[in-house]
Amino acid sequence: MKCEAHGTQHPRHINLIGEGVSTAQRSNSLVQPINQRFLNGISIQAQKEEEILIDALKNLGFQAIFDATADALMLTDDAGRIEMVNPAAEQLFGYSADELNALTLEMLIVPRYRKQYRYQQELFFTRPIKCSMGAGNELVALNRNGREMLLDISLSPISMPHQLYVLITFNVANRRLDAQEALRASEERLRLAKQAAGLGIFDYDFKRNIVYWDEQMRILWGKHSEKTVNYEEFVAAIHPEDRAARQTAIDKAMDPSTNGEFKAEYRIVDPNNGLERWIFARGQVYFEAGHANRLIGVTRDITDQKNFQKKQHKLRKEAEHMIKQQVAERTASAIAHELNQPLTAISAYGEVVLQALNQDFLNSDNLKNALQGCVEQAQRAGRSLHELLAFLQKGELTTEQLNLNDLIHDALNNVYNDDDRWFDLVLHLKQNLPAVQCNRIQVQKVLVNLFRNAVEAMSGSEAPALTITTTRHIMAGKKMAVVVVQDNGPGVDRAIAKRIFEPFFTTKTTGIGMGLDISRALIEANGGQLWIDPDAGQGAKFHFSLPFAA
Repeated sequence: MKCEAHGTQHPRHINLIGEGVSTAQRSNSLVQPINQRFLNGISIQAQKEEEILIDALKNLGFQAIFDATADALMLTDDAGRIEMVNPAAEQLFGYSADELNALTLEMLIVPRYRKQYRYQQELFFTRPIKCSMGAGNELVALNRNGREMLLDISLSPISMPHQLYVLITFNVANRRLDAQEALRASEERLRLAKQAAGLGIFDYDFKRNIVYWDEQMRILWGKHSEKTVNYEEFVAAIHPEDRAARQTAIDKAMDPSTNGEFKAEYRIVDPNNGLERWIFARGQVYFEAGHANRLIGVTRDITDQKNFQKKQHKLRKEAEHMIKQQVAERTASAIAHELNQPLTAISAYGEVVLQALNQDFLNSDNLKNALQGCVEQAQRAGRSLHELLAFLQKGELTTEQLNLNDLIHDALNNVYNDDDRWFDLVLHLKQNLPAVQCNRIQVQKVLVNLFRNAVEAMSGSEAPALTITTTRHIMAGKKMAVVVVQDNGPGVDRAIAKRIFEPFFTTKTTGIGMGLDISRALIEANGGQLWIDPDAGQGAKFHFSLPFAA
């Protein structure tokens, strides 16, 4: 408790009965040690006088003012015994007035600060002057619940004929203590969070060419005790293959025309054991007068993540290899199966032609039919091979802004030209539909495939009708164009609908079952989806979506 005198003169001491105190009396009281009355003895009469004076004080208006004061007040004697407290002090410490009157001020102080309190107490009574609140005039006290309180205090000496009293004003300064505790707690939480996340903090001073780093980074770099390191030593631990890319990222961040953000991934090599670890670094360059001054950031050990990615990449490659093998086997099997029938037919037709040519009398009709059969079977084989090549070679995607309704009309014209079967066409094409972003050839191929499948499915219907609808929907928060292709054929069984997009699955007597799988892959490549409605009722109902152009 440091006290500062106000002015050059000693303050006038207050006499509890309103009479002035002589210089001799004041001097006598000033030099009196803390417990002098107990060492020298006090007459019973003096004690009674002091009790009378305390009672008089309580009976005067001082008691009302004392109790009404919002600040916590306490009156102690020179031994620190508590004589009077106001309600605010009772509330502050959590004790009743009677309980506090049975204590000394020292008993309310945190034990580790009591030695300091006794020293400051002796210092005050050596020169008992009024002390204002301020730095150093503090006590760390305990309330009844054991909570520590940082209290700012003001001391006012009150002289009696045989006793010196001290009027103490307490003000809670726990905001500072709480802030310190909060800071310590925050620092501890940060330390634990950093430790859990594997984060390290660094500060690269460009001017001094020094890197300041925390314990986590020092551990990663294998330099446990060095809180600072020059930049060359810092870089020496970075894998030689990664230094150039990291330096490029730093140079870019140091450019005043950028936002100063730094991000890099690189490997470090522990000098103690040669162990490699992957580091992700992120930071911010700070500029001073247009020049890069320092780079402050964090690092994170991502070795486990990198190892996992490497493992996943290996597994993916192995899976892709297995799939390619399976596809190749299935493709070879499908080719053999699909080409076997037309080749067998071509061979049979060829024998008929040869037999006809060996006869003296040629039957032109038989020869014509045989040759026509050869042509048809060769075309069938060619279409099968075309489907397989389309599946295996999807090609590079190039998109453009296109009118969806125009694409539908173009695809219908292709179907009309290639197929002479009659069907009724019902169009519900939404007008003023925004342009879609897609590949023209790929989307037309899908449309033609869906239209042809629908026409084939309706071959046995008395009144075949193909209904095409365009509309717009919001799918996954994105505005999309949707095309619906519906026929009135026999429809698709639920069990078949679940497998209809599987490669090589088909219910037709011809074809290898690649059309719908290829169509779905093409639509997905263009940012959309293709699906079948299992509850369409009569006929089959296919939907596909495409994104609108931005």
